[in-house]
Amino acid sequence: MRPAWSIIFFTTMSGLGLGLAGWIILGLLPLMTPASVMGVGIATLTLIGAGLISSTFHLGHPERAWRALSQWRSSWLSREGVLAVIVMVGLAAWFLAAYGGLRVPFWANLVLLVLLYVTVYATSMIYASLKTVARWHHPLTPVCYLMFAAAGGLLATLALLAILRLPITAALAQAAIVLMLSAWGVKLAWWRLAGMAQHAGSIESATGLGQLGAVRPLMPPHTEENYLQHEMGFVVARKHADKLRMIALALGGGLPVLVLLLAPASAGALAVAVLAHVAGMFVERWLFFAEAKHVVTLYYGEAA
Repeated sequence: MRPAWSIIFFTTMSGLGLGLAGWIILGLLPLMTPASVMGVGIATLTLIGAGLISSTFHLGHPERAWRALSQWRSSWLSREGVLAVIVMVGLAAWFLAAYGGLRVPFWANLVLLVLLYVTVYATSMIYASLKTVARWHHPLTPVCYLMFAAAGGLLATLALLAILRLPITAALAQAAIVLMLSAWGVKLAWWRLAGMAQHAGSIESATGLGQLGAVRPLMPPHTEENYLQHEMGFVVARKHADKLRMIALALGGGLPVLVLLLAPASAGALAVAVLAHVAGMFVERWLFFAEAKHVVTLYYGEAA
């Protein structure tokens, strides 16, 4: 599948913002002053909102994006959009209440926290529900999205704690290390297990000529690349994929863990760790799309 930067930006930044919001609601980032509430609130909502807006750039007619919200009964894309709007309104109300010094009831925090992670789950199911892309249609796909949101959000929470000159306990730094390593551990398992997933079909089933024996294309079905080949037949060489996986792992997980081990209270080092994590996640999400193979490519002679 051809990677779209608008979707990569959307899944990376919205996931980070939703993960950060989850830790804030849990109380890991005490917001003592109205200025800190406003600053953190704007930063969090900007991360989520910028991701959502960027996703509309992938549509042929972004002005019609609102119509997708009406298909929530059958579409994970629509469910994700509806949930994202509800979460944005809920978070805005939460930060306004905190700005006004109001105490948000426990049940309201719990509901908002659940909605945050259901939204991340809905985003992951846009891809995991597609049986036509064997690599995505795997139980670990939603787990990867959820764990990266939690790990990236906790890393951003620690960075904000340091920027606001609030204490970071050793237990909190260790929890961030464990969560980050766990997230990338699941991703390594996904790369191995989902990477082995194969389509049940073949070029014989795709062309309907299987009863005649083995099918071998003599020439391309088109003189020029068509839309399906352009969007769904993207191929990344294995040697490049291996290098990019190492870059994603080093930037997205290795460097943040190193910072958490060596300088867990340094605002500057943690800010660099967050930026490195985001860069690593961009590479990881690019590979997520680039390595996926749609079943339609079987018709054009691609292996299953």
